[in-house]
Amino acid sequence: QVQLVESGGGLVQPGGSLRLSCAASGIMIRGYIMAWYRQAPGNQRDLLATITAFGRIDSADSVKGRFTISRDAAKNTLYLQMNRLKPEDTGVYYCNARSIQGTEDFWGQGTQVTVSS
Repeated sequence: QVQLVESGGGLVQPGGSLRLSCAASGIMIRGYIMAWYRQAPGNQRDLLATITAFGRIDSADSVKGRFTISRDAAKNTLYLQMNRLKPEDTGVYYCNARSIQGTEDFWGQGTQVTVSS
């Protein structure tokens, strides 16, 4: 059974930092396209950053230079380092794992991030 468990969310002031983690079981993340998404209230789920099996990283313009996606294969964990947070970064953050062939697609339960003074 595949599980993706996000953690690290919370309340932070504007300009602050958080690091989200996504611990995977049932799959080896190094063999998947791993991604972070964000869903703000009333909005669709937006793609923030991806890291491929080959280590290629892509980030959305809205978070480029502020958010960094990374993975630790030994811990089978995906991370999202978020710096210089803004109120518009508020939302539920989801971890996603997708197979290269596109035949498998797994989601975590999400972790809430609230940026507010």
